[in-house]
Parts: sequence; structure tokens; C-alpha cells
Amino acid sequence: MNPIYEIDTVTIAGEHERLERYRGEVMLIVNTATGCGFAPQLRELDALYKAYKERGVHVLGFPCSQFANQELDDNAKIQEVCQLNFGVTFPLYAKVDVKGSNIHPLFALLTKEAPGLLGSKVIKWNFTKFLVDREGKIRQRFAPATDPKKITAAIDALL
Repeated sequence: MNPIYEIDTVTIAGEHERLERYRGEVMLIVNTATGCGFAPQLRELDALYKAYKERGVHVLGFPCSQFANQELDDNAKIQEVCQLNFGVTFPLYAKVDVKGSNIHPLFALLTKEAPGLLGSKVIKWNFTKFLVDREGKIRQRFAPATDPKKITAAIDALL
């Protein structure tokens, strides 16, 4: 069994779920922050989600406030800003730590399996993106500045 499917998460609405629900699907997992300069990517990520969801591709947003405190404290407010300001319809999860001693198990696995530049296992900024294939294998890591439109070729290769 793939360990990514066993990881417990909490939705932005406070419901516990495992990533098991995405077994057999492609996931693009992103650490987000509504106050970040990269926040306009939320619109592009949503466009990507809408274009691919019928083919089994899911964008999953995990808000994080570890980089310059650029995320709101309240999950309901995060969801509201994402929907009203950026039109987000893809699944959002409760705010998590993506580095440090309280790193969420999902991001511990993602960073271990898909290191960044020069082999770094640490996420250095908001909007780092991880592409996971239908078998739960972490295939690729994309830098925060990577435009979501430039990820489509990598997604197409997994479909």
C-alpha cells in the first residue's frame, strides 16, 4: 500500500479524511497563501483543475502561514478569500506546517520523495507544487514561480 493514501488530512471545513479518496487519480498538491505575491496562481490552479478534473486530476490546496505570515489565521476566512477573490473551486484543506518540527506528515513525505533545488528537502516558499501519479508516486516538484499552465505537459504525461 502506498503511504500517501494513509495520510490523515483535515478539510478546510474541519472534516477528517485520508488521501485514499484520490487513489487512482492524479493529484497536484500545493502549499498556498492568500496574502502571497503568487496568490494569483490560485486562479490558474483553479482553471487547471476545471480543465482536468473530469480526467481524474485534482488540485489540492494546503494553506500555510510559515513564509512571512502570508496566510489568514481562520480557515473559514481562508476559504472565503479563496472563493471570492480567486474563484477557487478545488479542494482546500486546513492550514498546515510544511516545514519544521510540526511539519504535516503529507509534506514530510512530499519533500522526502521530491527534493528541491540542490537536493533540498525543505520547502522555501508558498506555492511549491507536487505532482502525484495515479499510483500515489510523487513524480515531480515545481518551484513557487512555476506557472500552473507550464505543468500541463507533466500532467498529460501521467494521463
